[in-house]
Amino acid sequence: MERVFDGKVKAKLGSKKNPARVNVQTEERYKEVEAKFKKNDWEYIIELTPDEPEDISDLDILLNTPKTFVAGKTVGRNDPCPCGSGKKYKKCCGK
Repeated sequence: MERVFDGKVKAKLGSKKNPARVNVQTEERYKEVEAKFKKNDWEYIIELTPDEPEDISDLDILLNTPKTFVAGKTVGRNDPCPCGSGKKYKKCCGK
């Protein structure tokens, strides 16, 4: 299932307004997936479809949320050089 942004803001995945939708093939797998949803208090809809391929992409998204990356502060041209010389960065190590 490909997700394309349509310009509309959707509710958070796993909430009451946007429950996670999952298809599984066996009753054992149903119980296993259901336990993961209940453990994390996510809203979900699980369909038991033995004839169709398993689709747990929404569960994978919830379990592997991307972490926010914070870039470190860079040295500006006119800031003191981090080497400790006391000179401006552009005159010391910024050549």
